[in-house]
Amino acid sequence: MGLDMYACTAPSDAITQDVDFDTKELPDISEIHYWRKHPNLHGWMEDLYYAKGGKEQFNCVPVRLNLDDLTQLELAITSGSLPSTNGFFFGQSDGSETSDDLAFVTKAREAINEGKAVYYDSWW
Repeated sequence: MGLDMYACTAPSDAITQDVDFDTKELPDISEIHYWRKHPNLHGWMEDLYYAKGGKEQFNCVPVRLNLDDLTQLELAITSGSLPSTNGFFFGQSDGSETSDDLAFVTKAREAINEGKAVYYDSWW
């Protein structure tokens, strides 16, 4: 048990909303990144989910990322301002995740620039 976190791509035109779309219905999904128990990044994604209109409990609900989101995420990572986030079985972020998080941002930007949609999903 614990916080499992995924970033995936799908065809850009297959995702027509920013949150709460059915990932099971998406064609050609490809996982581009995986994190395990990095709650501060999850907290940042949760804030984004609600800012984009999400209404559900932030578990097993996707949020689409765009280039502006990735710029804001990169800034939060490099400035050390990912929000401190706690949850049952979430583990702890300790700062050692920075290079991995920045590698994700790079991969996500490349995918978007190739015409793909990028989204974050999690399960705890």
